[in-house]
Amino acid sequence: MHPGERLEWSFPCMIVLSFHKASLSPIGIIKEYMIEKLIDFSLKNRLLVLLVAAGLLGWGLYSVRTSKVDAIPDLSENQVIVFTEWMGRSPQIIEDQVTYPLVTNLQGLPGVKYVRGSSMFGMSFVYVVFEDDKDVYWARERVLEKLNYASRLLPEGVLPTIGPDGTGVGHILWYTLEAPGMDLGEQRAIQDWYVKFALQNVEGVAEIASFGGYQKQYEVTIDPNKLSYYGISLPQVVQAVRSNNNEVGGRKFEMSDIGYIIKTDGGYIQDIDDLENISLKTENATPVRVKDVATVQMTGESRLGIFDLNGEGEAVGGIVVMRYGENAAEVIEHVKKKMTEVGRGLPEGVKFNIVYDRSGLINESISSIKNTLIEEMIVVSLVVIVFLFHWRSAVSIIVQIPITIAASFILLNAFGITSNIMSLTGIALAIGVIVDNGIIMAENSYKHLSERYAELNEERKNS
Repeated sequence: MHPGERLEWSFPCMIVLSFHKASLSPIGIIKEYMIEKLIDFSLKNRLLVLLVAAGLLGWGLYSVRTSKVDAIPDLSENQVIVFTEWMGRSPQIIEDQVTYPLVTNLQGLPGVKYVRGSSMFGMSFVYVVFEDDKDVYWARERVLEKLNYASRLLPEGVLPTIGPDGTGVGHILWYTLEAPGMDLGEQRAIQDWYVKFALQNVEGVAEIASFGGYQKQYEVTIDPNKLSYYGISLPQVVQAVRSNNNEVGGRKFEMSDIGYIIKTDGGYIQDIDDLENISLKTENATPVRVKDVATVQMTGESRLGIFDLNGEGEAVGGIVVMRYGENAAEVIEHVKKKMTEVGRGLPEGVKFNIVYDRSGLINESISSIKNTLIEEMIVVSLVVIVFLFHWRSAVSIIVQIPITIAASFILLNAFGITSNIMSLTGIALAIGVIVDNGIIMAENSYKHLSERYAELNEERKNS
């Protein structure tokens, strides 16, 4: 270098390092050689480096827009829930005849860490927990395959089913139906037979779990004394009710070159009168009907609890369960749009009342972290400018901040990590680390350049 010659460098490679090779290990020497080659290549191909940086920035901005947003990270286990219902049985019977056979047969699945079982009155829950690296839908397929065999070990009529493909944090929205003056049974019927089916069609929704109210059913209260008087057994009554609540198939026949289809109509029970008039037996040409030995009424299914809203009384509604790996913010938005459409078909005076909405928490959390990121970027940029007091060096360091943050979202999307409080806070904390190395390297470069200038001046004086 000749005296008076200017030294210039540009982002991102402007560092000149000095190492003592004698003190380095072989691996350290290899790393030093690779770094020197990378710096040399970057200095000779500045345009290419700038294009790569611009490409990373553009890709990162696209990743920011497509990143899945949630308030909290999903730390739940990779599990499949097997639910079995056998109403009327005690927890001990459920444990011995349902839970135990299922647990012992599901333990041999590949990739299973452990299997947990829980028994309660009329219900059994089996939790099959897989390794974290197993795909959830692959795990569900393995469980279904095993249930095909395990079902043969259960009592007749008991069918295990797997739960929805959601997670422990999948409850993203709760709602109730505001229906002043409407019976709780009618509200539950609207929820189960209209609202639930409509909202389940929303993309990203795994299940709509209904709660509250009464599930309508016909209740037949049999008088044992009358059964004894008419000589009728309880199984006879059950069989008569089942056989008279069914459609019977017909056939097709041709007559005069015309085909006729025979079918039955009105085989299902329509009201209480149909159930009361079912014949159980005939004595002296006189039928003995259900109403002669029992009382029939419309009631609600037995409940183990109620849903009370703000101490104002019982309510009927549903829980929106998000499917595994979906974008919580988008799913909530789509569900609300669907609610607007469904609301047009509700009876007059009935409307939705959202009692829990995670989108508020999501928006507040993301907005808070976003403001923090912007504030940190501004403060760090000012500190870098004041500390270095050289605009070219400051710009070359500051420009790394948005590129690095944008590139972080590329990795978040690649590993399926949502943009939540934890991940965004980690990015915010890393801003200081991003600029630290740049400041140190810039100062180190200035030091070596000043020493080189001093040597050149000394050589010039001596010459």
